Amino acid sequence: MATSTEAPEPWYLALLGFAEHFRTSSPPKIRLCVHCLQAVFHFKPPPRVEARTHLQLGSVLYRHTKNSELAQTHLEKAWFISQQISQFEDVKFEAASILSEFYCQQMLHGGFAPSYDSPVICFQELGGFCKTSAAQGYPDFSANSLLALQTAFSTGSKKTQLHALEKDLVSACDLLGVGAEYARVMGSEYTRALFLLSKGMLLLMERKLSEVHPLLTLCGTIVENWQGNPIQKESLRVFFLVLQVTHYLDAGQVKSVKPCLKQLQQCIQTISTLHDDEILPTNPAALFHWLPKEHMCVLVYLVTVMHSMQAGYLEKAQKYTDKALMQLEKLKMLDSSPILSTFQVILLEHIIMCRLVTGHKATALQEISQVCQLCQQSPRLFTNHAAQLHTLLGLYCISVNCMDNAEAQFTAALQMTTHQELWTFIVTNLASVYIREGNRHQELYSLLERINPDHNFPVSSHCLRAAAFYIRGLLSFFQGRYNEAKRFLRETLKMSNAEDLNRLTACSLVLLGHIFFVLGNHRESNNMVVPAMQLASKIPDMSVQLWSSALLKADLNKACGNTMDAHEAAQMHQNFSQQLLQDHIAACSLPEHNLISWTDGLPPVQFQTQNGPSTSLASLL
Repeated sequence: MATSTEAPEPWYLALLGFAEHFRTSSPPKIRLCVHCLQAVFHFKPPPRVEARTHLQLGSVLYRHTKNSELAQTHLEKAWFISQQISQFEDVKFEAASILSEFYCQQMLHGGFAPSYDSPVICFQELGGFCKTSAAQGYPDFSANSLLALQTAFSTGSKKTQLHALEKDLVSACDLLGVGAEYARVMGSEYTRALFLLSKGMLLLMERKLSEVHPLLTLCGTIVENWQGNPIQKESLRVFFLVLQVTHYLDAGQVKSVKPCLKQLQQCIQTISTLHDDEILPTNPAALFHWLPKEHMCVLVYLVTVMHSMQAGYLEKAQKYTDKALMQLEKLKMLDSSPILSTFQVILLEHIIMCRLVTGHKATALQEISQVCQLCQQSPRLFTNHAAQLHTLLGLYCISVNCMDNAEAQFTAALQMTTHQELWTFIVTNLASVYIREGNRHQELYSLLERINPDHNFPVSSHCLRAAAFYIRGLLSFFQGRYNEAKRFLRETLKMSNAEDLNRLTACSLVLLGHIFFVLGNHRESNNMVVPAMQLASKIPDMSVQLWSSALLKADLNKACGNTMDAHEAAQMHQNFSQQLLQDHIAACSLPEHNLISWTDGLPPVQFQTQNGPSTSLASLL
């Protein structure tokens, strides 16, 4: 603990000495330390001593206790008093630094409650001091506070309305621009790249793609040209490649992303062999990483799972999810970082979709319940993932043929998201519900108009646009407009083949096969259904396998003279039917099945056990 720059009074030195003694004792005696510091105020000290004591109290309370409200009060008092004192930058900057870290942590845990008008105003004031701190000799404060402020803006914004969200992200981008300029002045290309990559991440969140491309190009050049600490260089490459891979996946370009994803996987293998303490950077502005390498490893697993899901490599997705979750469990024993829970929820969201496709609905439902439990523990997680949670429940409802519940879940999800890709995904699935119900023409046409793949499609995702063509083909098939259906489905096939979207390919082939079967063109139908069956077996997609085997088991194989194949297909169809029926009964018998009725508020804590399934498999069989 530092002393006042003015000649200190004996009583002040005595109290400060006692406080320091208690703080550094083994074990620390924090309560006695706090009592000594609080005693300073009884002497009505001058402003400099008062401000510094508030800072010391706030820091001790923040670092060593759970009394966040009192810590916040003291830190804010230190901040405001120090603003009125000239040449008192050390207290001013340190108070701002700890406050920025404090606000960031409060937002991450969903408990931010500033004692004045607006956190955004406070952050902007702190940012103003960040802009001048480098020139005044406080490089560590400047870099760390700018990064903390950027995190606070981007995570806290979820609690505001859309206009406030935009304001927060703009402020965060401005601060990161300041950080990049600060790093350039300090001669740290590493830190400059870190700030620019962070800015690129926020621009991706804002979907400002015209600004993202040149920024990532610049970052790539900086990262490749920088010669410094090996582990820092590789960590920058991981950050850069994660942004590139995420950018491709957001655009639904599964095939195009493969070279970047391969580089990323090689990079994380390299970084895992390096030791953090091998070489320490000499520049004080470069003494930090953007993520611990253990967290980076989980992140690389996560983007690999995202890629595998989009491509339809479901067994691969499950393998990497298992590895990531195992590593997360180990990390969470030692680390309470909120980002680990976020990683866990996103991984579970993807594996749940895998389970539904592969015919493991009961397991998927239990994992949905697990996500609910994680969200109950963190208001921030629930705020950020409520729409995804209702979407997953909607997909589960479709899988067990509860179409009314599916509609309710998707409707709830739509009301909770402004994310355009997620919104489009939800609308596409809701349209499939209306098509299967067959009596919702007005609502269906209204939805389809909003996701028309021929013009004004709401997002740039190649995958979602291909799916929209498939939905159009499905509707035309149900309406008996077979030539129109074939046109839409061929467009889906063209797009899915271009980017290796295997599930869409399988679904389109079997539906085309069904159309040709209805039209009596059995040879052409067989040419569609057989590869659909083969591809669905590799994924494996149980619904497409059931559909394909249903077509192959009877007239199709017989019409083509394949009597043996028809018998084999009939046996396969029977096996798939039994497997799906058993899983259906198991899922609907779980107490968690009652989640399908939850559409508002926090997830229910307890579930009532049902006597048995309340839905049928008529549409599947």
